[in-house]
Amino acid sequence: MDFSAFLTSLGTSFAIFVILMLLFTWLSRKPGNNVVYYPNRMWRGLDPYENGARTRNPFAWIREALSSSEEDVIAISGVDTAVYFVFLTTVLGILVFSGLVLLPLLLPVAATDNYVPKTNSTSNNTFNDLDKLSMGHIKPKSLRLWAFVIATYWVSFVTYFLLWKAYNHVSGLRAAALITPQVRAEQFSVLVRDIPPSPEGQTRKEQVDTYFKTIYPESFYRSMVVTENKQVNKIWVELEGYKKKLAHAEAVYALSKKTGKPEGTRPMNKIGFLGLIGKKVDTIEYCNEKINELTPKLEAEQKVTLREKQQASALVFFTSRFTAAAAAQSLHARMVDTWTVMDAPEPRQIIWTNLSKSFCERQIRQYVVYIIVFLTIVFFMIPIAFISAFTTLENLKKLLPFLKPIINQDAIRTALEAFLPQIALIVFLALLPKYLLFLSKAEGIPSESHTIRAASGKYFYFIVLNVFLGVTVGGTLFSTLKTIEKEPRKIVSLLGSSLPANATFFLTYVALHSFVGYGLELSRIVALIIYHLKRKYLCKTEAELKEAWTPGDLGYATRIPKDLLIVTLVLCYSVIAPVIIPFGVIYFGLGWLVLRNQALKVYVPSYESYGRLWPHVHTRILAALILYQVTMIGYFIVKLFWFAPVLIPLPILSFIFAYICSKKFYRSFQYTALEVACRELKETPNMELIYRSFIPPSLSADKSNDDHFEEASPHASLTTRGLDTLADVP
Repeated sequence: MDFSAFLTSLGTSFAIFVILMLLFTWLSRKPGNNVVYYPNRMWRGLDPYENGARTRNPFAWIREALSSSEEDVIAISGVDTAVYFVFLTTVLGILVFSGLVLLPLLLPVAATDNYVPKTNSTSNNTFNDLDKLSMGHIKPKSLRLWAFVIATYWVSFVTYFLLWKAYNHVSGLRAAALITPQVRAEQFSVLVRDIPPSPEGQTRKEQVDTYFKTIYPESFYRSMVVTENKQVNKIWVELEGYKKKLAHAEAVYALSKKTGKPEGTRPMNKIGFLGLIGKKVDTIEYCNEKINELTPKLEAEQKVTLREKQQASALVFFTSRFTAAAAAQSLHARMVDTWTVMDAPEPRQIIWTNLSKSFCERQIRQYVVYIIVFLTIVFFMIPIAFISAFTTLENLKKLLPFLKPIINQDAIRTALEAFLPQIALIVFLALLPKYLLFLSKAEGIPSESHTIRAASGKYFYFIVLNVFLGVTVGGTLFSTLKTIEKEPRKIVSLLGSSLPANATFFLTYVALHSFVGYGLELSRIVALIIYHLKRKYLCKTEAELKEAWTPGDLGYATRIPKDLLIVTLVLCYSVIAPVIIPFGVIYFGLGWLVLRNQALKVYVPSYESYGRLWPHVHTRILAALILYQVTMIGYFIVKLFWFAPVLIPLPILSFIFAYICSKKFYRSFQYTALEVACRELKETPNMELIYRSFIPPSLSADKSNDDHFEEASPHASLTTRGLDTLADVP
């Protein structure tokens, strides 16, 4: 890519962001769009506009974002969101402090060297103007390389310092959130897995109650045994579907009375495949018939499930959150594969189908998933390499000769060079996250938040190995294939000398994500269009309308890995091509502003893990730092710098730093510290409400759950009336 193509890409991306920001300002002031641009505030029953006032100032949202505090974010979107902003702030600090030294130090050193390397990055055999500002412009064995050695150490130590401060800060945020006197259901319960077979003449519930009453006689409340509930859940989903269809049909019928004949028009539908074939019936009558048919069927299946399908796992409740915290981090049995006790997740994020999986099954599933992910990463490198190689204009001309007249036009050629490879890569990566989330759930993880962290980790390693290494190595191998065939020994030097040249690709990649990505995030054009289409053609009830505008959460499973990819790219090229640092600052600075606005006004968190995502983020930043340090050692060797071994201590220091952080901080994220759990509560917890908050919908009923339980289990104690077994809900 030449300099004009790079400027075209940058200018176009910035212009798109400005247009999208102005569009956001205009659209967000329209009352009909409030549910798209202020759903968080409306969800909490607040006025969509700050102090009830609207403004035409396109920068008002920036002022609101900057004036908000960390306490505001926690109160509105939770601790996890606040921790995510700590991540953005930390990376932004790393890049700013690195740039303050690297840019004035390295750019003059590189620009004033007269060396012109044989390997170039343009099709005209000229050394790119941007590459003159990179380490590739330094003569091999030059003493100027010492400046780049100092810069490598500076970036590493800035990263260590800010990561340590961030870990300490997030640890304090987590403790402050858990220490609050508010009653949270998950703090009074633990999840018990791998329960051994119950003794003869004793039910599973009696076994669990006896076991925990013996260990915790004063604070044990009751237990809830998990059951296999595939069939009852299937019936429940079908019943709820007919209830929604009935509400929709009644709304349509009521509307027809107002817009058509006074008697209205009864809605009709076909009962065959997808409503396209089969007998045509009156929708309201048909739904009522199915509801009357499924309701007793559901009740009967609930009784069977509660009585006959108990599994080897349970939720155990205590009257003291201190006891629950102590139980979750204690060893209850001599063997690790029996009576496994851990913190209970929030009721809303439990993956019920995974609770009953045994210790051995979980271990086997985990290793199988790791193998599948490894194979996915390895074999996905092939198409990534082809994309990076074949989306260059020269290769497109060879593969598709009929495009030559179009590509040779200057305007089209410049636009294609600026965007084609990046867009192809982004589209390719968009297909992956759901697959990795499915694999993470298949491991047997018990909570949604843990599953998202696991999927996020897999996605991070995938995009780093395939995007960073795949694009760099793939592009180099294809572009220099003839040279390698003639002189295979030069492959190391060719790969090394290509690193600065590939920085221009990643500069454009970061700029595209910064301006276009965050512009679309702010404007919410796609969400706006989808909402209005649903509102006009599909939504007839208030419940359907609310479902149409419910925004969801920040989407950490994909957002964090993409951010970490940018961290990896900017760190790895920060010394090789320092001009990438300002683009990294723009990405994380703009991201902080846009997502601050979205966190305060748009997204509604779907779970709360109290900052448990931070150790995951911290580890991946260190992985990016180690990759950067190893890359620098290799590149100094390529530059024939004989003092390259002075950098060898850096990766060792990084591993030591990671070990110290893990030992000092990690356990407080894995468990709840007892000094936190022992604080007094504002009010006495209602244990029955806490207990019932864990009952999944498929085992709830319109009538009292007590009636269900008494009919289902003759062993029930009258002093603990209620539903005492839980079922698997996918």
